[in-house]
Order: sequence, then C-alpha cells, then structure tokens
Amino acid sequence: MSIPPFLPPMIDELFILTLGAALSFMLFWGFRALPAEEWQILASVPKQKTGNGLWKGMNLTYYGLFTANAYGVAVAIMFVLLGSVFIPLSGILVMAAAVLAICIPASKIIARIVEKQPNGFTVGGASFAGLITAPWIFRLISLTLGRGANFSLPVMVPLAALASSYALGEGIGRLACISFGCCYGKPLAQSHPFLQKIFEKRNFIFSGKTKKAAYEGGLDGHKVIPIQAVTSVIFTGTGLAGVYLFLKGYHAAAFLLTLITTQGWRTISEFFRADYRGRGKISAYQIMGIIAILYSVLIVFCFPSARIQSANILIGLRSLWNPWLIIFLQSLWLIIFLFTGRSQVTGATLSFQVIGKRA
Repeated sequence: MSIPPFLPPMIDELFILTLGAALSFMLFWGFRALPAEEWQILASVPKQKTGNGLWKGMNLTYYGLFTANAYGVAVAIMFVLLGSVFIPLSGILVMAAAVLAICIPASKIIARIVEKQPNGFTVGGASFAGLITAPWIFRLISLTLGRGANFSLPVMVPLAALASSYALGEGIGRLACISFGCCYGKPLAQSHPFLQKIFEKRNFIFSGKTKKAAYEGGLDGHKVIPIQAVTSVIFTGTGLAGVYLFLKGYHAAAFLLTLITTQGWRTISEFFRADYRGRGKISAYQIMGIIAILYSVLIVFCFPSARIQSANILIGLRSLWNPWLIIFLQSLWLIIFLFTGRSQVTGATLSFQVIGKRA
C-alpha cells in the first residue's frame, strides 16, 4: 500500500496531542474518584443460595475493568504502530497473541512465587516475562510467517511498538490498582518531611475495609503517597514519547527510552511502596527491573535498527477498522476481564425482594 501523496501537516503531533489529552482526562478523573469505597466492586453475581432468602455472590471488580481497558488500549496502539509501517494484519495478530500468551499467565505465576499470593496479579512480572521472550518470538515470526507472507520484519520495529504500547497500557492499568487499593504507597505521616511537603495536598486516602490498603496495611482513612498516580503519569508520558519516536522512525530510541524509564522507575518506586513485595530490602521486582534495563541494551546490539518505509499514522489508524481485529480486541478484553476481574479475596451476601408499589 503506497503512502498518499498528501498528508495533513503535523499529523503525528496531532495524533499524540489527541491521545495525550484523552488519557490525561481519564487519569486525573481516576486519581480523584477511584480511592473511594464505591469504586472497588463493579457488580456482584449470585452463585449459590445459602438459606433465609440470601445468596452467596461473586464480585466483579473495577480492577478487572481497568485492567482489561489497559490491555485493550495497549494492543490497539501496537496494531496502529505496526500497521503504520505496513506490517500485515496476520503478522501483527500472531505477534500480539504470542506475547499475550506469555504475559497473561506470567502475571499470576510470578505473583504467586514472589508475593506468595495465589489470587494476585503482577504487571511487573508479566512485563518482565514479555521483555525476555519477545525479541526471540518476533525473530521466529520474521523467519517463518514473515517469509511466507513476503514481508520484512526487523526485530527492533515490533520491539519499539511493544515497549511504547506497554508503557501506555501500564499507565492506564494503574487505575486498576487505585480502585482495588493495591500497590499502595507508604503512609505520609511516616515518610520523609520532603515527601510530606510534596504530597500534603496530593495524596490518596483509601476508604473501605475491602481495599487492600485497608485489610493488608491497615491504612483505611490514612494519607498515603499516591505512588500509583505518579507511576501512571510517568509511564503514560513515556509511552507517548515512545509512540512519537516510533512514528518518526527512531525505533531503537523508542525502545530504549520506554524500557529504561519504565523499568528504572519501577526499581525506584518500590522504595515508596508499603505493600508486601517479598522478603528483603531489595525486592524481586527491583531485581527484575535492573535486569530488564541491562537486557534491553543488549537487545539493541543483538538486533540493530534498520531503515524501513516511513510510518503513516493514517494507514495505521485505518487498519483498526477490520472486523477480525475488532473481534480479536473484544475477545481479548473479555478474557482479561474474566481473568482479573473475578475477585477471589472479597465476597458478597445478596438478597432480592419485590418492590410492592411497582409490582
């Protein structure tokens, strides 16, 4: 597909500004609303009758909703970026499915190993597993499907798209942590005076006994460092920068910027968190972050960037308008929601009655 002879001026910048404005609105709404008690449980579904007209219910959480949204946005951005450099839809689908097949189960397995949480999830563990395996997955796809479908796939191109979309996705996904009260920061009263001054008017106060900050940390109603919000802003800003560098053809720079910033901040941010991250002063996730930074630099030398056809964001956006891709994204959203949104640590007791005046 050839590039149209005329493109609107500063189309890449317009795309970044529009995406950034939409994400900013969503994030800052979430920072204000989601620590409240009513933003943890999305719905309760009756499962089993227990007697006296009561039912045992299963809770569906906003954690699952925002996590599914984050995955959906990240994968959609990856499709747009790779579509903008004319990678066929079949190749993008295979790459996305292969990486997700690693990351989704890893989010639960690594949380079980590190945090001893059989019912928890970790985005940090999932991203680490994805980073380690993605270059070799993309190389294998290039040697097999790429040759069969007659398209060239320099490994650094999908890696840059993956890293940039991951940063955006995790930035959005931190809203899930805020709604559930997990990944919470240290109490402001116990923090350094400098941090107290910075976050005196910009803190989180979680309410509700079923928030993780309450039942694990005993911090219901306490001012805590809003580490999820800080992480969200840093990751989202970095992701937008990575997308812009990708569209301008700087794939290695986009990959290194997003990976070094996100994994570096992950390593630093652990010092401001109060939730259980495993034993020791240095957590397993901090070790993963350091390894990820070193590994990303090594990958740039193993798979150097190559010049490819210029990106066309309009072609990338147009590639989303495909029935099979829409079905794929909807199916992915549903799978992630059911995988992460069915609460295993909270329960519900439900009762139903007829409203006499309306019967």
